[in-house]
Amino acid sequence: MMKKICIIGIGLIGGSLARAIKKTHQSEIVFGFGRDRSRLEKAQKSNVIDQYSTDIGEALDGANIVIIATPVGSYESILEEMKPHIAEDMTISDVGSTKVSVVEAINTVFDDGLDNFIPAHPIAGKEKSGFEVSDADLFINKKVIITPLENNNPKSIKILTRMWEGVGAEVDFMTPKSHDDLLGMTSHLPHMLAFSLVNYLISQHPEASVYAAGGFKDFSRIASGDAIMWRDICLHNRDAIIAHLKNYQESLNTLVDAIDSKDEEQLESLFRKAKNTRDSWID
Repeated sequence: MMKKICIIGIGLIGGSLARAIKKTHQSEIVFGFGRDRSRLEKAQKSNVIDQYSTDIGEALDGANIVIIATPVGSYESILEEMKPHIAEDMTISDVGSTKVSVVEAINTVFDDGLDNFIPAHPIAGKEKSGFEVSDADLFINKKVIITPLENNNPKSIKILTRMWEGVGAEVDFMTPKSHDDLLGMTSHLPHMLAFSLVNYLISQHPEASVYAAGGFKDFSRIASGDAIMWRDICLHNRDAIIAHLKNYQESLNTLVDAIDSKDEEQLESLFRKAKNTRDSWID
């Protein structure tokens, strides 16, 4: 068992990880760090964390593992704050949805890199944010992608892997660039479509939601995601998201042409292929 695990940012993911670590008894102390003392106090009273502080030195003191669980746009400033308090035997990681930008932040703050910072991303979440909706079982049977760097300490990689497996996750490994391209397609693109669809409907008809059926509600659910987090994801995975949006536009053009030309065979083929693929995923 670890002595102390510190989580920076007690929101949905940070709070869920804190709950999961406590539930699986991986650490004597689960410590929370943030800017808002009242929120941290509420998280402690809700039994999400054991202790908390708004002082980064106190938060990191004696920590075996430190997890950054804030929007990726904040990483550079957080790493600057952490820098004087990082110990050699400390394993540091994150839960950010982009990984190349994390590497860039590390290299900006630490000239020689940081061999005990292991970037990672749990593929789990909810459309709501905040520790109030955190869930100790959020990571069970979910993928966690770890993107080790060339200079990473093998011991830290093992410690981080063991922590995620301990909360029920399945760990995969890939490069930061491969991660960003893959998630740009499977996660970031669908969110962009959901956000734009909701905005399009409201711009066309302010009362459109009154007449929206279950299909629209299912598809648009993820548009309830945290705006700041998704702003940062767009800014930090810009190239991949733009590339996938442009490729998707080509798919829409194909659909428009099929509808416009009344091509029954192509329309049925497009829909049948999508149905069969989707059905195979949930069998």
